[in-house]
Amino acid sequence: MSMQTPPTLLELAGKRLLRDQASGIAALEHLPAELFPPLFILAFHSRRHQESLKAMAQAWPYSVLHLGGLMQRPRVKVLKAVLDGLDVLLTQEVRPRRWKLRVLDLRNLGADFWRRWCGYSTQKPSAMVPVAVHRSSPNTEHPLAPVEVFLDLNFNERDRYAFFMYVIQWAQQRKGLVHLCCKTLKISEVLFQTVRKVLDAVQLDCIQEAEVNCIWDLPTLGKFALYLGQMRNLQKLSLSHIEVLSEEDEDENEEENMEENVEENMEEEELEDEDQEMGEEDESRGEEQEQEEQEWNEEEEWQREEQEDQEQQEQQEELEEQGSFSQFLSQMLRLQHLRELNMDSPSFLRGRLDQMLRCLQSPLEKLTITHCQSLTHSDLTHLFQCPNLRQLKSLGLYCANFADFSPEPLRVLLDAVSPTLRNLYLDKCAMVDSQVEAILPVLSRCHQLISLTFSENCLSLATVGKLLRHTAGLRSLELELYPIPRECYTTQDTVSQDRLALVRAELTGILRELGQPRTILLATKHSGHREFYDVTFS
Repeated sequence: MSMQTPPTLLELAGKRLLRDQASGIAALEHLPAELFPPLFILAFHSRRHQESLKAMAQAWPYSVLHLGGLMQRPRVKVLKAVLDGLDVLLTQEVRPRRWKLRVLDLRNLGADFWRRWCGYSTQKPSAMVPVAVHRSSPNTEHPLAPVEVFLDLNFNERDRYAFFMYVIQWAQQRKGLVHLCCKTLKISEVLFQTVRKVLDAVQLDCIQEAEVNCIWDLPTLGKFALYLGQMRNLQKLSLSHIEVLSEEDEDENEEENMEENVEENMEEEELEDEDQEMGEEDESRGEEQEQEEQEWNEEEEWQREEQEDQEQQEQQEELEEQGSFSQFLSQMLRLQHLRELNMDSPSFLRGRLDQMLRCLQSPLEKLTITHCQSLTHSDLTHLFQCPNLRQLKSLGLYCANFADFSPEPLRVLLDAVSPTLRNLYLDKCAMVDSQVEAILPVLSRCHQLISLTFSENCLSLATVGKLLRHTAGLRSLELELYPIPRECYTTQDTVSQDRLALVRAELTGILRELGQPRTILLATKHSGHREFYDVTFS
């Protein structure tokens, strides 16, 4: 039989106050500040105490009200009650001494924040409340408004558009009294037209983080870039799945056209032979043949016109894509504070990554490119030679094509960033022993490294052993992920457990020889169902 936890005295007192709403509101003036958060939560979850929420927003004894942490889904009635309370504050020329609310935070900080704030933590409530510092956008001054409202534009969540527009329109109607600040923009699986309506209504220079996880074509990216360029205080940009007409598709179209032309020529020759035979056998069928030839010529002319139209359309699309890409580059030039760049499946950068890298206006601290097999060796060379990557703290490449690629540009970059680099991820990059061994000396000088991964590359046991020895002096290293050596795989490309046991024993011996407690992970090369094995010396 389960025992239900009895309500605390605080909960009982809060329910009593809410039951008699008039008395409860009158008591707020004398209520200790630490009782406000638990009482607010009771009123929030009851769904029947909108007037109590309004009164508590007016009398809130802290500088910040983190309302977003309670609203896992938009609740307009609750929001309206709190905003009505703020309206009362905004009309007060002289506020009561205890009314301290200056920031309404609608960002989702999670329910844990409120649980800690309400006493389920050893921290004091006052320590859980951040001081309201007006830093809506770095290096930019806004007129100090009586109330700031922080809102994350997260289009990944359901039913957010109406919620966003309600807050935006409320703030617009109180211009000069309220400053709405949106620091984060996340777009996923939503029509760009919907996003555009919101972006047209907010102050874009407040945005510091933008994430696009949509299957967009370049023209759509070009339209978004016009907004991106206005985010002049942007520090983090993430782009995923921007698609273009690939060279492979163009080659396939050319091959198809060539095959069609060959077939057409063969058919024409066959027709000529048939015409000659039929003329000799029966002249009376000449008129019918002429009619067929005429119909065939008309069909051929129609196909030729259709092909010309298709070629013109493709040329127009290519011009539009190039114009959109140029527009994207021109707006990237305006991002003076960009520190982190993440890209997933950036096929639109194939053969022109250098153009985007030249648009970087400040040194990056973090660069991650995943599923980047479309990048050419020339792209990779320009990447490693980019001057604005010389202060990297984190570099991640996944699915890059290092086959037959000289490791020298990578070695030079790692040498340049060795004083700052903390994370290096080179996974599934088709790296071989000679490439890894070429960068081992410079790796041993990256003393700030915390994470190092080379998984899903085809390396030998000897090379993995050399990795362990060259990184033995990196005292900050916490995560090491290496591929299971190729000696462990059978001809069926499965891992032999007997061979793996021998390899793990040999690697454990190397760690013992080095004399430092250490744990590494070995991963199989099948990303769909990867398995991990640890090697530990303690």
